[in-house]
Amino acid sequence: MSSASTWEHYTANVLEGMAEVVAYAKNDHLGFQIHYLWNGSRRRFVPDFIIRLSNGKTLVLEIKGEDSDQNKAKRSALDAWVRAVNARGGFGVWCWDVAFEPAKIQDIVISHMGSEAPTTILDLRSAENYGAKENISI
Repeated sequence: MSSASTWEHYTANVLEGMAEVVAYAKNDHLGFQIHYLWNGSRRRFVPDFIIRLSNGKTLVLEIKGEDSDQNKAKRSALDAWVRAVNARGGFGVWCWDVAFEPAKIQDIVISHMGSEAPTTILDLRSAENYGAKENISI
């Protein structure tokens, strides 16, 4: 297993345990992609997770071990897309972020909650909280 997939698996486990997360989806074969330009070529960027937060926002989360100029171009395109979707309206409020360290996932989610963050972790061992989060429909 690569470090990227290990981080993504860790992220899924963290998201499962957060009360701030209503639903999430690993962005695999969902068709959600952002186009960007890199060295004169049109490229596709597929962010790692789409997360529905309890405050109604939809967070697009990318997991990255290292940064590069190409990754910065991807984030610039994602930022432009999120601003355009929010300006257009009708699709809810979207936000985005990137995690360079697995330990920051919880902090990132909470930061997008604003003052509404309860900062509560679900006890996944208790019977009433057993089961997966619901899937996001896009």
